[in-house]
Amino acid sequence: MRENKVIYGLIGYGGMGRWHTEILSNVPEIEIGGIYDIKEEKRIEAKEKGFSVYGSEEEMLSDPDIDVVLIATPNDCHKPIAIRAMHAGKNVISEKPVTLSSSDLQEMENVAKETGKFLTVHQNRRWDDDFLIIRKLVEEQKLGHVFRIESRVHGSRGIPGDWRKEKIHGGGMVLDWGVHLLDQILYLYGDRKIETVYASLTHITNQEVDDGFTTILTFEGGTEVLVEVGTNNYISLPRWYVLGEDGTAVIRDWQLNGEIIRKTGKTEGLTKTRAPRREDTIVKEELPHVSGDIADFHRNVAAVIRDGAEPEIKLFQVMRVMKLMEAIFQSAETNQVIDYRQYES
Repeated sequence: MRENKVIYGLIGYGGMGRWHTEILSNVPEIEIGGIYDIKEEKRIEAKEKGFSVYGSEEEMLSDPDIDVVLIATPNDCHKPIAIRAMHAGKNVISEKPVTLSSSDLQEMENVAKETGKFLTVHQNRRWDDDFLIIRKLVEEQKLGHVFRIESRVHGSRGIPGDWRKEKIHGGGMVLDWGVHLLDQILYLYGDRKIETVYASLTHITNQEVDDGFTTILTFEGGTEVLVEVGTNNYISLPRWYVLGEDGTAVIRDWQLNGEIIRKTGKTEGLTKTRAPRREDTIVKEELPHVSGDIADFHRNVAAVIRDGAEPEIKLFQVMRVMKLMEAIFQSAETNQVIDYRQYES
């Protein structure tokens, strides 16, 4: 650390790497010590933006000023870079998914324990406003007991045309978007265990990897959660749709358009199942305002390294998401409901 600042070395200066530099500009306790990308044109671009640039990964890892290596490369590169960095005495932040299998993650975790280095994963969508709104509604039981949650991300442009379309690099939408949406759900429910998993994959625009998926998770206590990603949806379904015993909430899009409709204390007596409720028995409310700041992730990293604070993203949480994605692939391949209690033991 220099002047009580945590010094980052960034490996990978593509879209996510550039985004990280923008976020970190708002975190005064962290300084970017330098950037390395395997592509020369990216190194030139980083230098033109005013960053110090390393000529090789080895040069960065041998720099005693670097406290943390932030890995923003294709998914298949995360594990080997992270292991080399920890053996070189560096703490590590990996983009998500942290790697391609739970066994790979276990190997990375073993190296972290062996070297005493801090390893974490950039699960940035825990700070998304839409998720924080849903979390607030569930925790405050605004809708009563929640018995179903639907979380979707839909688009119509097909699978991205870069490495995300290639299996060898860890492409596909389960690993690309699923890792976000599943982490949100597991974080929302904490220690509550999953009982069953059922999933299907789509291959509309790509045959090598999944370009979409649907999974249904059943949690202990009976709550059912649908998580879905689609890349060929010309009419998108709501980002969130939450059903409780006392009401329903919807967030339609990333602009947070939506509302809550709850029942009041008044009753209607006998009526037809699909008849609309009387206006005096329901109340329509605006969604609560909740704001997240993704820079808090990096502030937490700095606090862990400087002050020994509790990590916001814990490896057991990451492992749980990784195993859930593996169960989704297994269910889709076998077309069977997976008894997930074997994974939760």
